[in-house]
Amino acid sequence: MAPKDRAASAVLEQLFAVVEARRGADPAESYVARTLAAGTPEVAKKLGEEAVETVIAAVRGVRAEVVGESADLLFHLLLLWADAGVTPAEVFAELERRRGVSGLAEKAARTAK
Repeated sequence: MAPKDRAASAVLEQLFAVVEARRGADPAESYVARTLAAGTPEVAKKLGEEAVETVIAAVRGVRAEVVGESADLLFHLLLLWADAGVTPAEVFAELERRRGVSGLAEKAARTAK
């Protein structure tokens, strides 16, 4: 993994640790605790909303909005991972496994299963 990749993954891992730490906080005082306490459908809904907002920002072509919405999207993806019991390390390992594999070949292998 290149140094920039490690730095980016470190940021996500640190933010994920914050998410995990706030899981049991008072939902009245923590957005993370409130969202996770609402259950998987709510967590997934919030991720979907952020994904749509990111797409809209991209279509509008406003770079600053794409950056901001992408940050929101990544944060809500971390909430979904926490809710699902998935860690960033697992996702990074899967991405590493796919490194150097053609996207078309990888997709064909998944569909063949």
